[in-house]
Amino acid sequence: MKPMDPSAAGKKRFPQTDYFFHSGFGQWRYWSPYDGDDRSAFRNFYNLGREFRIEAARERTREMIVFAFIVVTAAWPVIYMVITVVKLLSKGRPLQ
Repeated sequence: MKPMDPSAAGKKRFPQTDYFFHSGFGQWRYWSPYDGDDRSAFRNFYNLGREFRIEAARERTREMIVFAFIVVTAAWPVIYMVITVVKLLSKGRPLQ
């Protein structure tokens, strides 16, 4: 689209469009550090996916360790209480 002239803002309702505009998108190319290498786009995508899965596995391992620590910390008083009750009942003391 061509920009509107500020003095003509009140005369026309819509901006004029250049119908002969050609973006040249067919020759567009992005810069890459691998330009000139024999790496294919599929290989680069595969490596990116592999690196993501490795990092996700590391993060999942860290989360599982923290979760296990929290579960053990929360279960410890319950286990200790069960052991204490079993010892108390095994001594044969009457309940009052």
